[in-house]
Amino acid sequence: MSATTFPFKENAYTLYSNALCPYAQRAIRAFNAAKVPYVVEDIDLKNKPEWYHLVNPQLKVPALRTPDGTILIESLVIAEFVADQFPEAGLLSSNATERAQLRLFIELFSSRVNPFIYRTLTSSAVEDQNQAKESLLAGIRAVSDELEQQWQRSSGKGGPFWYGDKFGFAEIATVSFVGMLILPGHYRGVAIPETAEYAAFNKWKSAFFQHPGFTDVKPEGAVLIEAGKKFVAETK
Repeated sequence: MSATTFPFKENAYTLYSNALCPYAQRAIRAFNAAKVPYVVEDIDLKNKPEWYHLVNPQLKVPALRTPDGTILIESLVIAEFVADQFPEAGLLSSNATERAQLRLFIELFSSRVNPFIYRTLTSSAVEDQNQAKESLLAGIRAVSDELEQQWQRSSGKGGPFWYGDKFGFAEIATVSFVGMLILPGHYRGVAIPETAEYAAFNKWKSAFFQHPGFTDVKPEGAVLIEAGKKFVAETK
């Protein structure tokens, strides 16, 4: 394969992905939930193919080539494209208010949980580790509160998923990172308490941990733990 061409399947969705990347898992879950066929071109993140810059100049995964040759990048953009392209899957509500509430939830999760999963690992000073742990747990409490509020809305239908009994876009956008909580759990001893303030989060997590939308894409825990070693700073 020369550096002027790149692999793709004609008249198909080609997803450039890596099984361990939580962002790439978003795109895979979107296609799976929509029941849309696709092919995967696996990208070795340690040794990216010389042609990959032709697909994504940022050299990140995921990226998507659509059947008409359009290239899309960024995991949430790809996931939302799938949801909009295949509305019959019902991954996104057609109600503007409900979509706005969903986006706020994803933003809450992305800003209050995701960064602190990694910060607990990359911090070397005990004080910084403890601060990161506290921030992570505070973010999870905020997510739990938002889930509780959503389940009281008509679109939440009492849970256990964002849209009631349907594994949908909220889960597609976030559950990869809940799966990554195994890393601060293993390396820093972070545990989610079984108390009332975490009850909605734990109910939600328990539900999707048994759902194929999560389990069919989830890497084995031992594999994640081994791959996560590179993020772990030695405690000083």
